[in-house]
Amino acid sequence: MAQVKQITVSSEGLKKLQEELEYLKTIKRKEVAENIKTARSFGDLSENSEYDEAKDEQGKVEKRIADIEAMLANIRVVDGTEGKSDVAGVGSKVKILYVNDNEEAEYTIVGPTEADPLSGKISDDSPVGSAIINKKVGDEFIVETPGGNVTIKIVNIAK
Repeated sequence: MAQVKQITVSSEGLKKLQEELEYLKTIKRKEVAENIKTARSFGDLSENSEYDEAKDEQGKVEKRIADIEAMLANIRVVDGTEGKSDVAGVGSKVKILYVNDNEEAEYTIVGPTEADPLSGKISDDSPVGSAIINKKVGDEFIVETPGGNVTIKIVNIAK
């Protein structure tokens, strides 16, 4: 049996997943069922594109429900206060310096389901995020990214 990877999320991320699951099960399922019913009323199902689209949508909704349920079965909630406060981890706000171009950036390290780089939330599975984990203020290290190697220095860590 394959080992299922545990997914790390914040309490906020857990709440969002639970809300999405509730929405999909209560509202979206009913909408899709209604669309299928309406499309069936158009007659011949063999050439009914509305019916095909509604069935495709139903498949996507059911897959997302199954995916979220699988995630929730293997989830670990962190609140950012776990571990030592001087060591970066999931939930930490980390200010870094890109040494190569002398630019600072601030990221919150989150689980993969919460990642949103444009909002400063990077996954602990990303190249930079995984490299930051377990580092302390002052640590300097090289990260291999899709754009090439970058040198990063930890400036500040907040939980």
